[in-house]
Amino acid sequence: MVLAQPGRRDWVIFCGLLTATVFTTYLAGGWMFSISLLLILGSHEFGHYFASRKNRVRATLPYFIPAPPIFIAGTFGAFIRIQQQIPDRRVLMEIGAAGPVTGFVVAVPVLCVGLGLSEVTPGEAVGGISFGGSLILELMAEMVLGVSPSAEGLNIALHPVAFAGWIGMFVTALNLLPIGQLDGGHIMYALFPEKYNLLARVFYLLLFPLGYFWHGWWFWALMITLVGGLRPAPIWNPYIELEGRHRMLGGASIAIFILTFIPVPFSVL
Repeated sequence: MVLAQPGRRDWVIFCGLLTATVFTTYLAGGWMFSISLLLILGSHEFGHYFASRKNRVRATLPYFIPAPPIFIAGTFGAFIRIQQQIPDRRVLMEIGAAGPVTGFVVAVPVLCVGLGLSEVTPGEAVGGISFGGSLILELMAEMVLGVSPSAEGLNIALHPVAFAGWIGMFVTALNLLPIGQLDGGHIMYALFPEKYNLLARVFYLLLFPLGYFWHGWWFWALMITLVGGLRPAPIWNPYIELEGRHRMLGGASIAIFILTFIPVPFSVL
């Protein structure tokens, strides 16, 4: 089966949403922030899109979602819509993992460059919002700046490019939660179909105690409930086993989740 190419209407919608999101992210953080963040988000979604086309699964072009600049980043992210049932767990793994793996590969150099442009100053930050640290941020700050983000008596003022990298890593971790229609849910179901229901319930329930430290986890739990709940993606043939390369993709995705997860993403100083 040969998939039809996107039509004029598809490209008009894509270009219109992208233009609007460029404008709102520019208002939120300037050109360098806007370009860096959209490069990460676009890489993530086009990873899904090209994996879908490779496997002859119909999918839309990425839909970027502009947001009022007051929402920190000026965007609510981006997504593609799969337009047919996925054939089997191999295809589910390829489509599910392609986004976060590609986005992570792009976010790493963005964060590295951004940290190189950031400033380290003595003294603790006072007032405003503190951004939580992940393992990847800790490792890269040590490598690029020679200091730990959690070091007492030091404050890292993130450059807009570094902030875009931080958001990219955070969005990657959110998408890799192994629940329902999220990328992580697709990956976990492809890897462990028999254990998926238990794992999804455990991670979903963990969002509620985490919500005491950052209320956003409660909102995220509500969104998961509204968008398909814990149900995995329907596939035609769940009995086709994964090949070694698919399991490597799954393992890489789990490693990326561990590196990028932030228990308390934001806190008020």
